[in-house]
Amino acid sequence: MHSDNEIETEPEAEANSAAETDFDFSQLLVEDDCFAIRQAARFASQLYDRHLARTGLKITQFSVMWRLAMKPGMTIKELADWMVMERTTLVRAIQPLQRDGLIVSDASPRDRRALVFSLTPAGLGKVHSARSSWHRAQREFEERFGEERATFLRRELLALTKK
Repeated sequence: MHSDNEIETEPEAEANSAAETDFDFSQLLVEDDCFAIRQAARFASQLYDRHLARTGLKITQFSVMWRLAMKPGMTIKELADWMVMERTTLVRAIQPLQRDGLIVSDASPRDRRALVFSLTPAGLGKVHSARSSWHRAQREFEERFGEERATFLRRELLALTKK
């Protein structure tokens, strides 16, 4: 047997269920900025990783090394902030590079408790030799997307993360 309260709420529950099924989920995907950005980021990462495969580097590793080539002696916090990455994710990307003798860490001269990271001579050579693969990936992306649109997209995305 149903109580009066249960009987009264059943039509309401059915109405809510009907309203939920009438929702156009495809419209949500069209309007979901986060989904679109993440999907595009995965696509771009796969494209760059494919070109960098012969170098033995992933695009994240190449990016870390390129940033260290531009500014050696960065702490993990500085590098993570610059790359807008979680420190633990960055550490996982750096560990194989350290193991392979491409990156070294030393105590910071400003704070002996902090580590600063730099490229080894082998790391510097690796990142410079990988630049041609990176350029091929960049060209493919710009050919597919359009050079002008790619430039505009890059500026807008960098502006989004600028502090």
